[in-house]
Amino acid sequence: MQSIREIYKIGKGPSSSHTMGPERAARIFKAEHPDADQYRVSLYGSLSKTGKGHGTDRVLYEVLAPAKVEVLFSDEIPEGMTHPNTLDFFALKEGKEIGRMRAASIGGGDIRIEGRQEPEEEEVYPENSFAEVEEFCRFRSLDLAEYVFLTEKPGIRDFLAGVWSQMKQTIREGLETEGYLPGPLKVERKAMKLYDFEMEHYHPQVEECRLISAYAYATAEQNADCGTVVTAPTCGACGVVPAAFLYVQKRRNLSDEEMVKGLAVAGLIGNLIKHNASISGAECGCQAEIGSACAMAAAGLDYLYGLSTNQIQYAAEIALEHHLGLTCDPILGLVQVPCIERNAVAAMRAMNCCNLSFFLSDTQRISFDIAVRTMYETGKSINRRFRETSEGGLAKMYGRRNQL
Repeated sequence: MQSIREIYKIGKGPSSSHTMGPERAARIFKAEHPDADQYRVSLYGSLSKTGKGHGTDRVLYEVLAPAKVEVLFSDEIPEGMTHPNTLDFFALKEGKEIGRMRAASIGGGDIRIEGRQEPEEEEVYPENSFAEVEEFCRFRSLDLAEYVFLTEKPGIRDFLAGVWSQMKQTIREGLETEGYLPGPLKVERKAMKLYDFEMEHYHPQVEECRLISAYAYATAEQNADCGTVVTAPTCGACGVVPAAFLYVQKRRNLSDEEMVKGLAVAGLIGNLIKHNASISGAECGCQAEIGSACAMAAAGLDYLYGLSTNQIQYAAEIALEHHLGLTCDPILGLVQVPCIERNAVAAMRAMNCCNLSFFLSDTQRISFDIAVRTMYETGKSINRRFRETSEGGLAKMYGRRNQL
């Protein structure tokens, strides 16, 4: 497996697959064809269906400027297309084509360029499943954070400290911002309202829900407004881990050094999912994004609460198992409805998974590794209309409502 640095990327929202990936591909293509006076980009699949809402065209215009840029949202399925997030680049000079490139945005800001011998993925982790990781740790008396720090290259602690700092900064900015998110839905920001809500009498569980939800909304709203976020493992699911983690840090008075360890464990879980399945909503539905984020958060919470490696594995399995089949159906292609709310719900569910793993780990029947493989198989079987195309589910029902 690759480094967990590939799970946590700091960048602009609203989508790691629809903005960060295409931006990266555009920069590569522009650098290879700097003499072009015009660029044309054809978007296919999910990029075509939801690219407007996700800002794909906006980021392409920005990166390829000052040359003339034409972005085409195509309904075609070109021959040889292997991923639903595919785009073709064409470079022109004085009306003649001087270069072309096909790329796929495969999730988490990563891309794959067709027909090229990609640089060998640097394999940092020899172990490729949780069972292998657990066996390695057991024989060497390591916990999961120690395993990550032993395996990763030097500097990983500083890297994760920077990730945690940005996560907290994003929450602070989100809690301080009011108004409406961009786009025709006119979605009102709710993070500040949740955070400042006062109750004369409340149950501790209500307070937990209020604060975790406020943190998740703050992050997801910043993402939807093209703010700076950390993929965990994607932009669309970026609010789950920081929301649950910040609540626990404040409640237990944990140091940032301890939070870095929690992020290491969460990143390991995200890495296993990415390596053995997918974190792309276009490829496997929202279970691959929110489900993966919930599993990461649940595992990290278990570690921060001092639970065993087996309990951590069980928490991650519960989280992923109970998101199986979750569709990706953003209304109008915007990362707003139901995406923002799902971040808050998943952050709360991660807390529940942590609690269940404490009580019931000795009753587990389904392993985390099985849940990962099942998620991938389920995602591949989901009708493409429910995999980030805005052609089914909530997106379609919303469109019908507006036609009544």
